[in-house]
Amino acid sequence: MATPLTDQEKRKQISIRGIVGVENVTELKKGFNRHLHFTLVKDRNIATPRDYYFALAHTVRDHLVGRWIRTEQFYYETDPKLGLDMEDLEEMEEDAGLGNGGLGRLAACFLDSMSTLGLAAYGYGIRCEYGIFNQKIKEGWQVEEADDWLRHGNPWEKARPEYMLPVHFYGRVEESKEGARWVDTQVVLAMPYDTPIPGYMNNTVNTMRLWSARAPNDFNLKDFNVGDYIQAVLDRNLAENISRVLYPNDNFFEGKELRLKQEYFVVAATLQDIIRRFKISKKGSTGPVSFDSFPEKVAIQLNDTHPAMAIPELMRVFVDVEKLDWDKAWAITKQTFAYTNPTVLPEALERWPVGLLETLLPRHLQIIYRINQGHLDGIGALFPGDLNRIRRMSLIEEDGGKRVNIAHLCIVGSHAVNGVAEIHSNIIKNDVFRDFNELEPDKFQNKTNGITPRRWLLLCNPGLAELIAEAIGEGYVKDLSQLQKLNELVNDDAFIRDVSNVKQDNKVKFSQYLEKEYKVNINPSSMFDVHVKRIHEYKRLLLNCLHIVTMYNRIKKNPKAPFVPRTVIIGGKAAPGYHMAKKIIKLITAVGHVVNKDPVVGSKLKVIYLENYRVSLAEKVIPATDLSEQISTAGTEASGTGNMKFMLNGALTIGTMDGANVEMAEEAGEENMFIFGMRVEDVAEMDVQGYDARTYYNNIPELKQAVDQIQGGFFSPKQPELFKDVTNMLFNHDRFKVFADYEGYIKCQEKVSQLYQSPKEWTQMAIKNIAASGKFSSDRTITDYATQVWGVKPTDLKIPPPNEPRKALEETARVLTEK
Repeated sequence: MATPLTDQEKRKQISIRGIVGVENVTELKKGFNRHLHFTLVKDRNIATPRDYYFALAHTVRDHLVGRWIRTEQFYYETDPKLGLDMEDLEEMEEDAGLGNGGLGRLAACFLDSMSTLGLAAYGYGIRCEYGIFNQKIKEGWQVEEADDWLRHGNPWEKARPEYMLPVHFYGRVEESKEGARWVDTQVVLAMPYDTPIPGYMNNTVNTMRLWSARAPNDFNLKDFNVGDYIQAVLDRNLAENISRVLYPNDNFFEGKELRLKQEYFVVAATLQDIIRRFKISKKGSTGPVSFDSFPEKVAIQLNDTHPAMAIPELMRVFVDVEKLDWDKAWAITKQTFAYTNPTVLPEALERWPVGLLETLLPRHLQIIYRINQGHLDGIGALFPGDLNRIRRMSLIEEDGGKRVNIAHLCIVGSHAVNGVAEIHSNIIKNDVFRDFNELEPDKFQNKTNGITPRRWLLLCNPGLAELIAEAIGEGYVKDLSQLQKLNELVNDDAFIRDVSNVKQDNKVKFSQYLEKEYKVNINPSSMFDVHVKRIHEYKRLLLNCLHIVTMYNRIKKNPKAPFVPRTVIIGGKAAPGYHMAKKIIKLITAVGHVVNKDPVVGSKLKVIYLENYRVSLAEKVIPATDLSEQISTAGTEASGTGNMKFMLNGALTIGTMDGANVEMAEEAGEENMFIFGMRVEDVAEMDVQGYDARTYYNNIPELKQAVDQIQGGFFSPKQPELFKDVTNMLFNHDRFKVFADYEGYIKCQEKVSQLYQSPKEWTQMAIKNIAASGKFSSDRTITDYATQVWGVKPTDLKIPPPNEPRKALEETARVLTEK
């Protein structure tokens, strides 16, 4: 009988399978040797693990380059492996500092799906020198350290200085007979860096193009002329600071000049790049380039409001540079853009001061005013005399100083607007943007988020991926709806046992990681209860914390009573300036310190705070999770994607009817999730009636005990007042109504513990959840965007590999055109 493959061996097999499908291993080895030779400097002949990582990365990049070029043509015109550990090399790779919380990760899933679906697509962003900060937990407090993710270089990217572009700031507007001219500007150069984004087994390789800010050589040349050479050189840093650091706020607007510079920088460079490619596609036509077909060739999806300045920028290019008539330019612009709204939290919505725009982007402010005038004229004609409606729908807010409402700009300047889960899209239509929905109901859509199964199953959980492939075939990797076939195996004892074994193997592996990194002994048979996400009050980690304290008190009260062992694992970063979020982290770590040190508790309950939660750590913890915590107040989480990742990897969910949880419950059946708490309607009614936290505190003894312990310094004996501001918030201004859902949450957790004592039933429920997770593939999400918003169709055609003659490429293109 053959020895079963380890997870590590399965990952190697999956990696090599994709490579061997098109190239023989001997050629790969030669490439690896060549790169390793040139990686080593003259005075150093001993290869380090990082040398091996760069040699491997460059070898894989070489493998992709031919397909990358072929994709561009198609759409746009000694054995050193001995003794090397693939997993160790993977650990060398830095997490790319490309995004903030779930939104950046979602964009990465979308790029993967667009390539896999054969869509010709670019992903644009900023190449931030420093990504979201590295989090250290010191004495229970979050401490931020710079995320210098590029310090060792990035073997996947390719600098493209030949496509460097100018971006303008400041200056003034001159009016003439020929129209407006933006003059006396300060110029910053945008240098593109390209990263290949391969599709799954189809030879398509799309491009992620990230812009890095560079000062031009004549930057502040006037200072050279007056002799201040040093200052002029130092001032170059001011220009290059634009791409220096990623703003670490998630779901919170910070209206600083540098932030607006970043937002305009990326869209100005990107639009120049898009228009350049459009003009190339028009080569051979006579006369001036016509932009009539621009929306047929170009679709731009605004992922949140951050790239919203693309709307006035495209208008500026069309009207001022290309000399299009305003009405024609506006019609083309609206047909080009679509807007995704990913949050309903008011503090996350961008509102830029008019004064700042007037200084930094004076021509764009003029264009926004003109867009707004046309918009308000239309509303006035439809609703004569309704001044309140005009005030509510204006792009310019007057209260507390003039500001531009960027979400309103996105809605008015786009032909389609979508939320990211059914419940969220309904809130957008019926509440947040109700006036706009009444004006243009056909504009508003839903596009429920999704995740890529290639990363969030095949890569991170090869044991489960292989088990599923053996059961139903490999087709599910590109068609996740095929997971429904697993329903036929829900009562298959052998399959139930295999799924349970994969989960246990993942838990043992993660336990070993925790013991190594956190020096705490974990019981791998305990329930792994996991709550990982950006730290924000609406995600209600405080509710989880109250449950931990309640479990602790129950054990202390009756140590001999039966108790289902739990390891509660919490992780996430708080924005550096978010005081309450950082205090919540301190509270959780303080509670954990008391619980983990108490001999009466022993191995029944452990609390771990995962330091520096990030994608590479998520890939370790998600496959090992038994219970996924998705407990935001109903109506506050737009969608969530972590919830989907846990579901796909066989965790059960305890959650509220919020975000994509609602659709997960529809797919799996509410009886196969642990649903509790207020619904959106209940929250709305409570907002009207009033929320009195003290009523719950006085009527629920276990809640009162837990809150008194936190408030009285039980978990902070050296600083008894430490958590007074937390309890004060919970009593007096808790927007997210933690106490109102406490009792339902505790009772639901009791059901969780009860089911966990029946391993077979637990695993059967997990299989039902995996089988129901097909809807939550980003392939489905992108197919919906493509067909319903962008006006393109995915294709399953496989681009011929680079070693096949160009004639094969032309034949494939012909077939695609006919389709």
